Amino acid sequence: MSVPEKKLKTTKESFNLLSIPMMKRFVKSKWYPGIFQWMVFFVFSIIVFELVAGTVSPHSNFGTTMTWVLWWPLIPIIFIAAGRFWCAICPFGKLSDIVRKLVGSERPMPKFLRKYGIWLIDIFFIGITYSDHVWGIVESPRGSGYLLLGLVTMVVVTSVYYERRTFCKTLCFLGGLAGNYSRAGALELRGTPEVCKTCKTQACFKGSEIAEGCPMFQFPRTMESSADCNICGNCVKNCPNDSIRISIRIPTKELWGLKNPRLEHASLAAVIMGIVFVQNITMLEIWQDILAAIGSVTGTANYVVNFTIAFIISMALPILLLIGTAKIASYMGMAESVKKNFIRFGYAIIPLDLAGHLGHNLFHIITEGKAIWFNSVALFGVSSNQGDLSLAPTSTVQLFQYAIIVIGLAGSGYTAYRLGKKDSFKSMLPFYALLVLLAVINIYLFSLPMNHRVH
Repeated sequence: MSVPEKKLKTTKESFNLLSIPMMKRFVKSKWYPGIFQWMVFFVFSIIVFELVAGTVSPHSNFGTTMTWVLWWPLIPIIFIAAGRFWCAICPFGKLSDIVRKLVGSERPMPKFLRKYGIWLIDIFFIGITYSDHVWGIVESPRGSGYLLLGLVTMVVVTSVYYERRTFCKTLCFLGGLAGNYSRAGALELRGTPEVCKTCKTQACFKGSEIAEGCPMFQFPRTMESSADCNICGNCVKNCPNDSIRISIRIPTKELWGLKNPRLEHASLAAVIMGIVFVQNITMLEIWQDILAAIGSVTGTANYVVNFTIAFIISMALPILLLIGTAKIASYMGMAESVKKNFIRFGYAIIPLDLAGHLGHNLFHIITEGKAIWFNSVALFGVSSNQGDLSLAPTSTVQLFQYAIIVIGLAGSGYTAYRLGKKDSFKSMLPFYALLVLLAVINIYLFSLPMNHRVH
């Protein structure tokens, strides 16, 4: 069997959602993804208004509840179930489309952003996480509102000057997280190589009178990753040959056979694990003791100084552990260089990242979930005595958290196995040990008493 035939057979084994006539008609229609975009845009407008002009009490503010108790916990679930579909219906993306249509100049993306965009995304993500803990964005409706308005300003400026969704591609703080998590997702969009190679129009990328070209600068014929595909459907609408497939796949499958692993993606995977540690540690009852211990070394009780040190340590720890593991693996017979092993197996941490993120956010949505209903009906003048906001006891939440971490460990372990199939079992042991260690740390943190940040 020739290579092209083998690839085609592999592709056909995945169920193509566009083989369902109703689904195909919907994706090719003007209603997709517009109907979802306008609904989300409407809710987003209410959220921003409530954050900026509503009550300053975070537990009673509709905007705070919808952003941090509902949306933020759901984001990793959406990424694992539907890839970057959120990015197709995100209000920032819709705003970008509107601005470009009205006053956009469609200049090419600057070379600087094209080259360093992913690093800027990583920096912005870390910066926003840091700012939250220093200035209390989550606990402050006004802080959350001003953050969203700042992002809106960035969207408008980039959309006026540059083509397509330059902001989403190179500046959105959620982009790096979305890219890494979507690689582990259960949905993929691809072109059929045997059909695409005969195409002369390249309308999927260039666009047509039917729809704009790919807003994320992707060419389905050569696309091998879901990291930058938001499943907006433009390529499905534009393709004259019905080459595009939207298929269901096994979660994490894309990570098993990486062809072009990159340092920035592997580094972000490790950093996200550190950020999950930070998010958990700062909600623990022992957090004040940790700050006091750091303060005894720094000689100051200044929160910003001591938190900054804790933040740096938390982010650096997984990076250093991964570097050390890569070095030990090289000593134990792994053929690749330390740098290549760091990059290659950094991707294996992504399923555990997802598990840690899900486990942390599960605490919020279950222990504060009733606030979603109470604050929603309050918009219509229906008052309620909120009282206990939890949907289930903490012990139940912890059981779910432990189970999610175990599933994440299984996903990361199998990913590492597939990435290291050419390596000896002995040389792989350090990476398996690292993944177990990260899972144990997460389970330990989830086992400790945890406080609410929005209360």
